Amino acid sequence: MALQTDDPPLDPPGEAEPARPENGGPADRGRAAALADLLGPVWAHRRIAIGAVVALAATWGFVAGRWTPRGPLTTLESLAAMGIGLALGAVAGLLLRSRWAMLLAPAVFVATFELTRLGTDGPTVDGFHLSTYGFLAFAVGRGFHGLVGVVPMVLGAALGAGLARRLVPAPPVHGRRRATRAARGTVAVLTGVVLLGLAAMIARPVSTAPIRDDAGEAVPGSIAELTTVDAGGRDLALMLRGHSTDNPVVLFLAGGPGGSELGAMRNHLEGLEETFVVATWDQRGNGKSYPALDPASTYTLQSVVDDTIEITNSLRERFDQDQIYVLGQSWGSTLGVLAVQEAPELYRGFIGTGQMVSQLETDKIFYEDTLAWADETGKGSLADELRSIGPPPYGNMLDYETALSHEYEVYPYDHTPNSEGEGGFSENFRVPEYSFTEQVHLLGAFMDTFAVLYPQLQEIDFRKTATEFEVPMFFVQGAHEADGRAEPFDEWFPLVEAPVTDLTVLDTSGHRPLFEQPDEFVAYMNETVLAQTQPG
Repeated sequence: MALQTDDPPLDPPGEAEPARPENGGPADRGRAAALADLLGPVWAHRRIAIGAVVALAATWGFVAGRWTPRGPLTTLESLAAMGIGLALGAVAGLLLRSRWAMLLAPAVFVATFELTRLGTDGPTVDGFHLSTYGFLAFAVGRGFHGLVGVVPMVLGAALGAGLARRLVPAPPVHGRRRATRAARGTVAVLTGVVLLGLAAMIARPVSTAPIRDDAGEAVPGSIAELTTVDAGGRDLALMLRGHSTDNPVVLFLAGGPGGSELGAMRNHLEGLEETFVVATWDQRGNGKSYPALDPASTYTLQSVVDDTIEITNSLRERFDQDQIYVLGQSWGSTLGVLAVQEAPELYRGFIGTGQMVSQLETDKIFYEDTLAWADETGKGSLADELRSIGPPPYGNMLDYETALSHEYEVYPYDHTPNSEGEGGFSENFRVPEYSFTEQVHLLGAFMDTFAVLYPQLQEIDFRKTATEFEVPMFFVQGAHEADGRAEPFDEWFPLVEAPVTDLTVLDTSGHRPLFEQPDEFVAYMNETVLAQTQPG
């Protein structure tokens, strides 16, 4: 069926008279005539034009679905989506000589893209869920892809259709139609300006500032680098910072699974860089390593432990150190314990903060405490929802939102004395180490990676499986740590046997003591950890 438009009727092939722009020279008129002659047969047979547009949009949808199944995750992918979408839309508009191209090309692209990536799983690619997590997953997944991939295609189709109409003369328009055309032109210009601004933000290069002395000069022998390391056959992101490459290396493992703490490390732990080479690693599927998540079916608990050991060996080789330290926050503390269990000879010491002992036990306590709090405070709808989903574990990642997202309300404490304040995870969003695209996807990476890996953590219980260690074990906890984490840790710590076991509790902190009280944490690393583990 032919598309119905309000465009002027088409002339037979070869009889269309190309437009003669009043200000155009002979060369411009010649090019316009040549383009009109080339497109004349297509314009005369609308079905051919429609078929060509469908084929082009479907081809790009298939390629994009295979290349970027979770949408554009890097600067290159985002800029490519914008450029190709704009060009494809322009061709579609030119072929159809109709604003219907603004609907047809994007619709075919989206449908083909979604069909091509059907095997990809995770909150950002699953169906829409009516919840805070569901909205965020949609916004950073399909929403961002729509902004960089579909909106340029719509704009391109409008521009292409406008160009096609200029190539064939039509009766002049007056009155309301002229005003409508002017309004459409204004919208197109404004959309173009917005997209140019977006492209500029996306293209912003990443960087990490040099280590400087009090005079503002780069410190000789220091390191400040964003790099990647091959682990498990994938390039995983690493930030290296330190005043001297001769200092001991500490590998930082962020929480989650799926979290990234480059922002928090830059904003709060510069002091640690004075005595350590700090290697902040974005694990597979996290932050800058989000593109390495797929195929997600190969991401197992053992694979991330293997990655940790590979990263450790790479750091040992690069900095010529027999052993390094491993520092884990939250889920990172679980990963760190598993790594030092498997390869104790590689580590001079383990430091756990916000230490996890049993994810399942923690979640059950959170569930029970949240339900009791909901009943006590008259939050009947929340209590009903909690009873409806039941206690963890859950098969659907989004169910954890109900049971776990009220922590600050269930376990309140005063954050204002702390360096991080109420910021928490949001500390990561505004640092130059992340590109704009990476900043957009921090939450999406967390949700998609959590959905893959968290179900595999349900059998972990260090009270039963991790009580004897061959490396010194240090722990930094917050006095206001939530009961769901504090109670299992309090049961586990007395069972730990190691060459050194030490625990310090920071008085105004909760789950993130290294970022909440960074000065005290750095002092502990220097005065306790280094003092008890450095040879000689």
